[in-house]
Amino acid sequence: MTSKSPNVLIVLVDDMGFGASSPFGGPIDMPTAQRLADNGLKYNRFHTTALCSPTRASLLTGRNPHAVGFGTVTNFESTDPGYNCVRPDSAATLAMTLRANGYNTAAFGKWHQTPGVETGPAGPFDRWPTGEGFEHFYGFLGGSTDQYYPALYDGITPVDAPGTPDESYHLSEDLADRLVDWVRHQQAAAPEKPFFTYLALGATHSPLQVPQRWRDKYAGKFAHGWNRQRDITLARQHELGVVPTGGEMTAWLDFIPEWDSMSEEDRLAAELLMELYAGFAEHTDAQVGRVIDALEDMGALDDTLVFYILGDNGAAGEGGMLGTANEGILFNGLQDTSARIIEKRAELGGPTTAPQYPIGWALAMDTPYQWVKQVASHYGGTRNPLIVHWPSGIESGGEIREQWHFVSDIVPTVLDAAGIPEPEMVGGVTQQPMDGVSMRYSFDDAAEPDRRTTQYFEIFGNRGIYHEGWVACTAHRVPMQPATGDRPFEDDVWELYDTNTDWTEAADLARSRPEKLAELQAVFEGEATRNQVLLDNTRMKRMRKGVDVKVRSSVTYPGSMPPLLPDASPKLFNRSHAITADVDLTESGRTGVIVAQGARADGGWSLYLHDGRLTYCNNVSDLYVQHVRSSRVIEPGHHTFRMELHYEGDGLGAAAAIVLLVDGDVVGSDRIERTTPFYIGGTGLLTVGRCHGIAISSDYTNADRFVGTVRSVRVDLDDVSARETEADRARVAFAVQ
Repeated sequence: MTSKSPNVLIVLVDDMGFGASSPFGGPIDMPTAQRLADNGLKYNRFHTTALCSPTRASLLTGRNPHAVGFGTVTNFESTDPGYNCVRPDSAATLAMTLRANGYNTAAFGKWHQTPGVETGPAGPFDRWPTGEGFEHFYGFLGGSTDQYYPALYDGITPVDAPGTPDESYHLSEDLADRLVDWVRHQQAAAPEKPFFTYLALGATHSPLQVPQRWRDKYAGKFAHGWNRQRDITLARQHELGVVPTGGEMTAWLDFIPEWDSMSEEDRLAAELLMELYAGFAEHTDAQVGRVIDALEDMGALDDTLVFYILGDNGAAGEGGMLGTANEGILFNGLQDTSARIIEKRAELGGPTTAPQYPIGWALAMDTPYQWVKQVASHYGGTRNPLIVHWPSGIESGGEIREQWHFVSDIVPTVLDAAGIPEPEMVGGVTQQPMDGVSMRYSFDDAAEPDRRTTQYFEIFGNRGIYHEGWVACTAHRVPMQPATGDRPFEDDVWELYDTNTDWTEAADLARSRPEKLAELQAVFEGEATRNQVLLDNTRMKRMRKGVDVKVRSSVTYPGSMPPLLPDASPKLFNRSHAITADVDLTESGRTGVIVAQGARADGGWSLYLHDGRLTYCNNVSDLYVQHVRSSRVIEPGHHTFRMELHYEGDGLGAAAAIVLLVDGDVVGSDRIERTTPFYIGGTGLLTVGRCHGIAISSDYTNADRFVGTVRSVRVDLDDVSARETEADRARVAFAVQ
């Protein structure tokens, strides 16, 4: 490689809206972002897809999301080409291209590009990071994970976190440490080779978890509420120039309560959750700062092209109207209360909670735009701050760039800066053209006309089209409200905005300019057809399934089985099932886990010994926790432990009868009033012989491993395809990634 090839660092922060960070007028102090902006460029018309996996697929391939199979998140992949979450070989990743041109490549943090059914120990692994061009990967595969007890992988091997909360472990800090170590080793071994590192932090996606000292930095700073915060932020945005002075505040969504209309209790709970989010975001920026400091200490920063993307979508509205101390409550269709949130205020942000803030704060964090994450129709869902820093390649510093760009433009920009042509063939496969355009033309010329003039958007039926400064859009489905069922897409109401004069999409021109609206709708139809966009309310019926399909009604795991992610585990929701463990018990009277799935804040289930008694714990989102215990202590020796759950309802989350057996004899039984409908957390690991994270039951801790040997665990399932379909629809209604 020549000296003209820069190192590349892409930093992607999760779930952060346009109006959150201080460099873009927001209330959250992000000094690293400000430092890079002061010496680089701020792009105030940069766009994502409004959802996690599609943004990442577009970011890493330079193509439109549906064109590479990512019209949705990997949790909901279907058999439809634009939504199967299987990147085609005709769309090589940036890592593949750079690696083929002499770069060392490494990814750290959140991936969320592997179909859920492929995340088990049998893979296939070609859609894991190390199969997508990264020589090294350290992070997690799903859309979210616990910040204190993450579901980590080193390459394709599951590993435990190197510390505990008591030892001050936090995932964001761990990821920064790993990235810095990798670059140091790479520079020591081959300083002549450029590197590409991708740091995709799980923050600030829920669960909002950060040490208390960071949360407390914002104590009392949001008492004025979300409506007033929008006004404060917009004034600051005008002052900074990231929103022109003529850019107006968009209308408040009428189904979300105004701050002053809420009770004092509701306001206090919402205030506590926003303080937590802000502290989490600043802590995230601090870890990025540690990476930047390390690159500077190594003398590599000036020659590193840094893209700091503040959000893979707009701010998250999944916290509902009041927020929650535990997101699983909402995702299971249950209700948290402000009183409960306040009761847990000392725990908020710690490992026993999985909080999310209310949607009102999400609107405030998307100031001045309409809507939030998932709503691809409006800029509140799609417009995110971008900071570009490259001292040796950009003459300008501390300036704003107003050229309109999309996340697929990052790959062409990197290749342009590195002097690498867009590959025509990779691995013997002809490549589909990139949809992105290089942004390099704008680096040193703020007045250069836009080179990106058209871009479609579609997520969960919410859709829009940007074309030559105009936007036509329609919201088909509202986040955190029941899915629209079979409502025809033709009934959706379209809006029209001239963003050449109306920067914030504040004035809907659909009625006064019907001919322009029709013109843009035709452009959308053309782009949608070309990119495999499918408007079909029944698509979720074609979801790909995991190990619980009718083909496998029984699954047996060895006692040495590594942890399994939820989508690679049997789906036990809303069905009768049995867990049978073949064990050798060494001592009586001890406490230890036989098999478990989930954790305290996530909810889940566990089969274990408590003081020698066989016990089953059913935990629904840490709201409803019930135990069923054996009548006697189990003596040492070889045993067969069995738990039978006899589901009693036809719907979701119904009651069930529990029967416990030891060596074929019934030793305990009871009825549990509720079961988990469909969600046990983004981590939700299935573990044999131990638990993961904060224990599902307060009976034991994650240190209480089974005293003896678990030889095998068998899971037997019944056929409940009708209830599975109902649960799938519910999962979509409360999409969480």
